[in-house]
Amino acid sequence: MSRTDRLFQLMQALRDLPPPATAQALARETGVSERTIYRDIDSLRGLGAVIDGEAGFGFTLIEDATLPPLGFVPEEIEALVVGLNEVMEVGDPALASAAHSALNKLKSRLPEAQAHRLKHAILTARRFEKPPAPGIDASVLRQAAWEERTVGFDYADAQGAQTSRQADPLSIVFMKTAHCLLAYCHLRKDFRAFRLDRMSDLAVTERSFRPRRIPMLREFKQRLREENQTSANPRA
Repeated sequence: MSRTDRLFQLMQALRDLPPPATAQALARETGVSERTIYRDIDSLRGLGAVIDGEAGFGFTLIEDATLPPLGFVPEEIEALVVGLNEVMEVGDPALASAAHSALNKLKSRLPEAQAHRLKHAILTARRFEKPPAPGIDASVLRQAAWEERTVGFDYADAQGAQTSRQADPLSIVFMKTAHCLLAYCHLRKDFRAFRLDRMSDLAVTERSFRPRRIPMLREFKQRLREENQTSANPRA
């Protein structure tokens, strides 16, 4: 194995193993000695990788934009093409545009042979029926979820009945035919899924529910798994 391949392999091991990754675990993952691990950690740091930790404690990779991009194996390239094309097909306008931009960046930064494979990938994604357009700005909703801020909006159910809601946004999920907001609804005092195309007049409040988004989302997903939900449009 060349030194370059070994360094790439070590970077991937640092990404995959739970941090902090010990030299012993890294050596086992990459098939080299612990002494080589320490030497290669120093080499990666010299190339610009930000790696926290030390011998006897373990190492944690902190992503660094100055680090040259890594190459991809063929299957990873195919997966990227499928994933990004799927986002372009079903994502809201802002997300679809971001996926298109990301794909172009990959094409321009990959080595020539890999860029050619990316451009002419065997796998892709196409949908003949597009999901309904969101009734609100999904990018604003995503930001509210990241910031863990309660949102208010009007919502129409399947029969067209309108209600005003306040909810803690947890995640946006594409469910078969439509994008849905997974959230804790203050009106129903329970978890609910809201179709984005039935939402309107979105407003982000100053009310924070930090730091409960991740545990709440975990609880909601567990409930969905237990109920073995089959409907793409849960009640709201």
